Amino acid sequence: MSPLRTIMKNIKQIGVYLDHSEAFLIEHNNITITNGSIESKFTHQQKEFTLSKSEHLMHNKEQQQQGEYFKKIAAAIKMYDKVLLFGPTNAKDELNNLLKADHHFDKITIEVQQSDKLTENQQHALVRNHFHTH
Repeated sequence: MSPLRTIMKNIKQIGVYLDHSEAFLIEHNNITITNGSIESKFTHQQKEFTLSKSEHLMHNKEQQQQGEYFKKIAAAIKMYDKVLLFGPTNAKDELNNLLKADHHFDKITIEVQQSDKLTENQQHALVRNHFHTH
């Protein structure tokens, strides 16, 4: 086996399909794809409840819980070499901006791609195709 092929096999890759409520982690290697997920604690019901009390309170609570949600995702992808963030909302861009500001992610290749709402099989196919062509 050539040294380049050995190096390529050791590269850890993950795709993250996310919106503001849930992130699906799709680990990719040349043989298999594995799944996991992380949910935001800021649910629609919680948003309505805090909004009924105060819009300012709702905004602060949403920002705090969104920050916690993004930190969980960041912790989950910290050990990868290549990361693909994709999804139908701007959550992927918000997370990407946070990761760019964190020097723990300086050596990780992070790419962002817009996508429609996708089924689990479509998510797997997108991740597989992305990492096979890059």
